[in-house]
Amino acid sequence: MTYRVIQWATGTIGRRALAAALDHPDLEVVGVRVFDPAKAGQDAGTLAGLDPVGVIATDDVDALVALDADCVLHMPSSNDVDELCRLLASGKNVVSTCSELVHPRRALPTDAVERMEAACRTGGSSLYGTGSSPGFISEVVPLAFLLLERTLRSYTIEEFADLSQRPSPKLLFEVMGMGRRPGAVDARRAEHLRASFGPSLEALAERIGVSVDRVDAETEVAVATRKVTIAAGDIEESCIAAQRSTVAAKSGDETRVAFRATWYCTDALEPAWSLGATGWRVTIDGDAPMVVDLAFPIGTDRLAEVTPGLTAHPAVNAVAAVCEAPPGLVSTTDLPVIVPAHLGGS
Repeated sequence: MTYRVIQWATGTIGRRALAAALDHPDLEVVGVRVFDPAKAGQDAGTLAGLDPVGVIATDDVDALVALDADCVLHMPSSNDVDELCRLLASGKNVVSTCSELVHPRRALPTDAVERMEAACRTGGSSLYGTGSSPGFISEVVPLAFLLLERTLRSYTIEEFADLSQRPSPKLLFEVMGMGRRPGAVDARRAEHLRASFGPSLEALAERIGVSVDRVDAETEVAVATRKVTIAAGDIEESCIAAQRSTVAAKSGDETRVAFRATWYCTDALEPAWSLGATGWRVTIDGDAPMVVDLAFPIGTDRLAEVTPGLTAHPAVNAVAAVCEAPPGLVSTTDLPVIVPAHLGGS
């Protein structure tokens, strides 16, 4: 069966999803939504870095809502509930990489959830949120690893990102605050991660029968023990060279399920944090204790080329399952095991 899809947004993740959808033998791209007026009128293939395919991108939402399509690959930089409800009510299933749609009932206000549920009923459509983190690492991997356990004291996901070769001075120095003298820690990063990962951690705890009563979040920084030069510029000794944010679902004072993101520019740090290669580390404290590293075996200079697929590909692979799912807001546990088809290529 061929599913007709619309690519909604063509940023870094959207372009990777568009290329994957155009190459997928079970998907037919019939529309592309762009937000940049300069992209309107361009061919979908051109936007994806491929040969032209005869599908022209547009910023005309009305025209796209009116299209005959089975699914929307929804990847905007922020979620517009009005647009989303229009798509769902028009009968289009939606697979989104917006983190708040992984568990919308836990992440969004009640009125927004009720509107989306009503739109699903009207259109007979389904909404599914996925991606890599949150998504794959917080929704799929835990269920596989915890199959080996009968008792669990804690489950911790660590995400590491080596930024030393990232040539993005604005991101590192202005947005993240690397290279500054340490002072009051900006709590916004911790709160952003709490909003992104708290719902997944709570849902996982509930799914496996672990009681939690709150989700805490905090951010720490570490400073360079010497002057270091990275692709984005110089970081002086005693200036911030790493950040670590932790989101912890707790029962009383005991952490039961946690996510920790560590972004670092060097391993010459004070405090001397335990660092991993760019990727994930899962630590399970149970009756079958495990530490599992999921690293990306590529140079840091290729991360920008490879990592968008980690978020885009789970969405593309989920299209068939979501189109066949009963109407409503669905999560990973509501769907059958998603088996990606046609993994050919060299």
